[in-house]
Amino acid sequence: MSKITTEQTIKCIEEALENRKQRKFVESLEIQVMLRDYNPEREKRFNSSTVLNTPCKSNLKFVIVGTMAHLEQAKEHGIEGLTKDDLKKFNNEAKLIKKWARKYDVILVSDSINKDVTKSIGRYITSIGKLPVPISEKESVAEKVSELKKTIRFRVKKFPWVAQSFGIATSTVEELRQNLTKTINFLVSLLPKGWANIKTLHVKTTMGQSQRLY
Repeated sequence: MSKITTEQTIKCIEEALENRKQRKFVESLEIQVMLRDYNPEREKRFNSSTVLNTPCKSNLKFVIVGTMAHLEQAKEHGIEGLTKDDLKKFNNEAKLIKKWARKYDVILVSDSINKDVTKSIGRYITSIGKLPVPISEKESVAEKVSELKKTIRFRVKKFPWVAQSFGIATSTVEELRQNLTKTINFLVSLLPKGWANIKTLHVKTTMGQSQRLY
C-alpha cells in the first residue's frame, strides 16, 4: 500500500475510535471510497470478495437449511436450522418465505441439497437480495460462519462510490490495520487504473465521525 504509510493508517484508525460515543453494541469500522475517472455505466462493474485476517462483522444472524450432520453442528453453536422438508410449511407462499428470509443476514445451505432448496425458495429470496450460501459436506458450520464473518465484498452499482466494513471496534489497532491494508489493496486490484481511480478514502465507525485517510 505504497500511497499510504503504516503510521498514517494507524493514526486514522485511532482517531476514528477516539472520535465516537460509547454505544451499547459493538460498532464496525468502515472504509468509504470515492472513485474518480470511473464510470459504472461504461466501465466493467466488479462484484468480488476476499477473506480478511480477523472478523469485520459481529452481529450477523445465520440460519442453515441443511443435512442432519450440518443441523447438529448448527445446534451446538446456537444457529437456527431447517431441513429441506421443513420448507414445505411455507407452501410456496412468497410472503411467508420472504418474511422468514428477512430475519437473517446469511442463509447457509448444505451443498448436497442446494438444488432442491434453490428450486423450492430460490426465486423468492433472491428477489429480496438474499443469496443462499452453499456449504460443502466437508466444511464445518463453525468454520463457514467464521469465514463469512471475515469476508468482505466490493460491488459497484450506479455510482462511483463504495463502502465496506473492515473490522470491529473490539479488535486491536494492529488487527484493524492489517484488515484495512488488505481491504484497500484488494480494492485497488479490482480497479482498472488502480490507485489512479481512487479520489478519497475515509474511515469511520458505525456511529462515529469519518476520518480522511487519503
